[in-house]
Order: sequence, then C-alpha cells, then structure tokens
Amino acid sequence: MLHRHLVAAAAAALLGSAPGAAGRVWQTQDGVRPAAAPVAPTRAYSVSVAPGEVLHVEATGNGDPVVILPGLFGSAFGFRKIVEPIAALGHRVVVVEPLGVGASGRPKNADYSLEAQARRVAAVLDSLRVSGAIIVAHSVGSSVALRLALARPTLVHGIVSIEGGVAESAGTPGLRHALGFAGFLGHFGLEGMVMSKMRSRFRDSSGDPSWITDPVMAGYLAPLKDDYQGVIAGYKAMASATEPVALAPRLPRLHLPVELLLGGAVHDGGPGDNEVALMRARLSGLSIVNVPGTGAWIQEERPQAVIDAVRHVAAHS
Repeated sequence: MLHRHLVAAAAAALLGSAPGAAGRVWQTQDGVRPAAAPVAPTRAYSVSVAPGEVLHVEATGNGDPVVILPGLFGSAFGFRKIVEPIAALGHRVVVVEPLGVGASGRPKNADYSLEAQARRVAAVLDSLRVSGAIIVAHSVGSSVALRLALARPTLVHGIVSIEGGVAESAGTPGLRHALGFAGFLGHFGLEGMVMSKMRSRFRDSSGDPSWITDPVMAGYLAPLKDDYQGVIAGYKAMASATEPVALAPRLPRLHLPVELLLGGAVHDGGPGDNEVALMRARLSGLSIVNVPGTGAWIQEERPQAVIDAVRHVAAHS
C-alpha cells in the first residue's frame, strides 16, 4: 500500500495540478466561492424496489442531481459533512443506501450481487425521476456506480469515486474482516466491544483519525442496532453473492468523467496498484486526485475534497 501512494504522489508531482490531469494533488481551492443557495430540507423515503426489498433514501435540495452511494459499512450519516454544501451549490442530493446497508432492508434470500444493487439504485432513481446524475460513491459503492452507468447510461453523467476500485464481488477483504467479529453483534452487553472493533477498523483505514469520536461511532452503529442478526445475515449473503458478468472487461464502453479520489496517507483498504492501473487503461475519462493526509474515509477527513470533485465533474460532464 505504501508503494501505491508513493507512486501516486510522484505522478502528481510530474503531471501538475491542472484540472483533469491524472494524478493531480488535491489542495484547498482559493478565491471567492459562490454564495450558498437556500437548501430545501432533507426528506427521507422508504422505496420498495421489489417484493420484500426496501431501500432507505434521503433527498436534500433542488437542482441538478447528485446521487450518493455509501459503501458496505457506510450510511447516509457518513456523508453528513458534504450533503448540504453540495446542495447549496444548486444540486438535489439523493443518498441511496443499497440493500443490506444502513437503514435499508436486509432480506435473507435476496440477490446481493453488485449487479443487483445497481438495478435497485436504478429503480430508485426512476421512482424519483432522477436522470443525468453525478454519482458520488464510496469504496465498493463505486463498482455499483460503474455497473449502473453501463446498464443505464442516461442515469449517470459522471462519477466521483472515493477510494473505489473495480470490485468483481461484494465479498471484499473488508467485508470478510467484518464477518470475523460479526458474531458479537448478536450478544447483549457487547455493544461496547463492537464499537471498539469498529473504531479500530476505521482508524486503520484512515490517514487522519481525529474524526473518529464516540458520537460519530454511535452514528455509524445506529442503523445496525435494531437488527443485529439481520446485519450478520446480510453481510454473509453479500460475501457469498456471485456476479453474473465481470465488470473490468466492460469498462472501455464507458465514456464519461470519472474522478477517483485516493487517500494520500498509508492506510488499509482502497484499490490496489493493479486496480488503479486497470482503471487508467480502460476508463478514457478517468482523472486521479491524491488527497494528502487522508485514508479511505475522505468524506470524513477532507470533505471539501469531495465537494470540489463534484464541482469538477459537473463542469466536465
């Protein structure tokens, strides 16, 4: 992992920081920002996409759509620092928690493949009459976003990928690690142990762990507390799900801006060197931004980097 970040930093130094240059380094944008637009209040929805399959959705603001897809261990809460600022730029921000994630349903016998998750996101966007969206996706959510763009190109005008690679399965190493301690979720009185393990995991995957506080950890744990057994069953179903078609060979069919944000600090998680090289080779619209001092949770550690990426993709989509 250290090798990848050193290579990324060296590439950034060589390529400079011109907009759209692969490998540019994020830095705070100077100058006068546009005045914030009034933001419509957040509304929460429960959207049924199939019998027994209900997704939790939150929408804020009005304007051109920005759709946020959390990773497997995230939720709408994890994007609280960026939703209103993006909405204030004149966007309708829609957070869609995939099946088994956050407050969405966790049916035992559902198809938890990433292809199925992309179909569900498409159904939500259809129900909300959203098209031509910028997708902001974290971790494995980025692979859902890429599949969505392939299946329904009119729904996606661009992608901001936060530490996301080309996952060919939801059964990522991070998910398998979580299953190693998931059994604790079912035992009364061990919530403190679960939070401690979550905190440790988040710290290992962060560059700047100062964001990991007790209230924040409680916010991440909150959607799981009422259905610990369902969480375990959902994670196991994700880990065993098989994909009907590979993603990587289809990437050259995508011709849209994709901005990949990579944490510049040494940390667990994130795409490996081979994944990044594959994306460079097969995504014609890819630009890579190295965000110094961050890890896998850039939306928590440097939220302005994500906001700036949305502005950049909006200007080039």
